[in-house]
Amino acid sequence: MIIPSCSKSQSPQALASSCSRFLLFRLNPFLVQLAYFLVLSLFGYWALNISTPKTHSFKPSNLDQLFTSVSSVTVSSMSAVEMEVYSNTQLVILTVLMLAGGEVFTSMLGLKLAKSKFQKQQTPHNQKPKNLTREDQIELGLTCSTLENNQKLATDSEISNLESSSSIELKATRCLGYVVLGYLLVVHICGSSLVSMYVSLIPSARNILKTKGIHIQTFSVFTVVSTFANCGFVPTNENMMVFNKNSGLLLLLIPQILFGNTLYPACLRALIWVLEKITKRVEFGYILNNYEEMGYSHLLSGVHCCFLVATVFGFILLQFVLFCSMEWNSEAMDGLSSYQKLVGSLFEVVNSRHTGESIVDLSTVSSAILVLFVVMMYLPPYTSFLPSKYGKEDSVEGKASQKQGRSILEWLLFSQLSYLAIFIILVCITERDKIKEDPLNFNVLNITIEVISAYGNVGFSTGYSCKRRLKLDNSCRDTYVGFVGRWSNKGKFVLILVMFFGRLKKFNMKGGKAWKLS
Repeated sequence: MIIPSCSKSQSPQALASSCSRFLLFRLNPFLVQLAYFLVLSLFGYWALNISTPKTHSFKPSNLDQLFTSVSSVTVSSMSAVEMEVYSNTQLVILTVLMLAGGEVFTSMLGLKLAKSKFQKQQTPHNQKPKNLTREDQIELGLTCSTLENNQKLATDSEISNLESSSSIELKATRCLGYVVLGYLLVVHICGSSLVSMYVSLIPSARNILKTKGIHIQTFSVFTVVSTFANCGFVPTNENMMVFNKNSGLLLLLIPQILFGNTLYPACLRALIWVLEKITKRVEFGYILNNYEEMGYSHLLSGVHCCFLVATVFGFILLQFVLFCSMEWNSEAMDGLSSYQKLVGSLFEVVNSRHTGESIVDLSTVSSAILVLFVVMMYLPPYTSFLPSKYGKEDSVEGKASQKQGRSILEWLLFSQLSYLAIFIILVCITERDKIKEDPLNFNVLNITIEVISAYGNVGFSTGYSCKRRLKLDNSCRDTYVGFVGRWSNKGKFVLILVMFFGRLKKFNMKGGKAWKLS
């Protein structure tokens, strides 16, 4: 496909259109997404600063505002300030940032760009390609048939077949975009309606929001957007700990956690299959049979989706059994009935993969469970057990990329674990004075949990406790913020880099291949 260059002879509108197509279609996807998240983060920082705060007695610092904006955009939910300091307007801003930064929403934007690319390639349906020159055919993406030599033009029938193939692919991409948009809207509308209905009907939940001065509708939309995007922010300071006895609310949020992340490919494929059976449209059948050609990374084969579902529920079951066996009678579960403990435990382990909402104080959880959570936070969302015979079928694209060779930069990349080790070391350097003065709070395990949580865009944090200080400090006050809230500005900046790195880690999942450990 030939994309027009940014020529000065073009009109301003044509020039802007040509330049935008060049930037979107020719630039590295990594740079495009990095620019998207950076611009969105700066916009959020600006919007939070100019909006009216909830109270004028306390205003977060500029770095904390930027940190919160980045945390929302990268759906990390790492908190440096208490959530209740934000006004209703600021909560709406954070809701927009979480929605725009969510994986499903950004993938929908990718489909929009793919559709624009197909439309630019395709010949309009109402124009029959008569008397096309060789240059016109090349620009339209048509190929020549070589029977005796490479100089013969393609026949009309071959051109028609190519146009038909391009047309069905364009229609399938358009249909897929509508399906993803519908999926996004239905989950958010139904989810926020159910949460709002629950909070309105259950006095205990309603009184909590009334006491904190949080609007029910704001809470419902904010929480559902955050949960589906797998961000983990909740408008209350205590996150979901204040709702640990509202088992109905927790059960409403669990499906949204799975629908927006680990089970998204399986749910999407199941939805397309149902639509294909109902509507009998060719486009849906094309999407199911040509999932790799669609170029949408969330489209997986039916077999792969089945193994993904089995793996997700296998991890949940493993964590659920271990969490219940270790924490059933612990301090974290005090005051809960058996049913509430079961639902709360299920909610906690489902959140450990990527969402980060919590009903317990993680600092009171046993170290063995914390290590298990670290492993779960590190795993990519679509980690699945896939037997080799099926893995070979799904790796056609990977084999093709290997044949194309790799650049020198790709060979010099480290593995994910190497980068995480570097980030942990950097944090230990920036916080070395606090590690000496306050070793019970600033220990390596807590720092590791914070870094891995930011990398996995989860949001789990052990927090900070004045009671664990070796030297008593009367000015120390416990607040409901993440552990990073007590870090220095340099440490917070390092964690901002980790959140960006974690949000874009899919571009470096195969890094470190040049290093041989044997």
